[in-house]
Amino acid sequence: MDKKTQGKRNKAAGQRFELKVRKDLESKGWIVSKWMNNVSDYPDNNINIPPEKREDRKLIPAKHKFRGPGIPMAIGTGFPDFIAFKFNYVRESDDMNPVDWSEFDYGYVILGVEAKSNGFLTKEEKEKMNWLLENNIFSKILIAKKGKKRGEIVYENINIYKF
Repeated sequence: MDKKTQGKRNKAAGQRFELKVRKDLESKGWIVSKWMNNVSDYPDNNINIPPEKREDRKLIPAKHKFRGPGIPMAIGTGFPDFIAFKFNYVRESDDMNPVDWSEFDYGYVILGVEAKSNGFLTKEEKEKMNWLLENNIFSKILIAKKGKKRGEIVYENINIYKF
């Protein structure tokens, strides 16, 4: 199998997993929407600049990706994949273990959800997660990954990464 065919299969598998994660969250009572924003890159995309010399980042609309002539543009390429929110009217634990309900008061809980079948983030994605958490864009950020059992989805709570 050539790399082009493998890439198409991997992309399709990733899209199927994202859809599965969305349906799973909605079945648990979350309101889920595609996140259409992204964190701006550093100047000249150099992530190796020391943190004290970096310019500030900001939240920007996600760019649409050109896929070729006659093919619709890819929409919804924001990071993380989804924004999920739920009205917190019960202070009991839910079947989503990563969310500790005791730290939230009554009101809405807003989560960012990134679907990664293997659960690993790139260095750039980790930096974006840190920025989103430090700037209180989301209450929590979850990584949805495949579990050990077939069809199982595991949600991992992300705190700020230490490099």
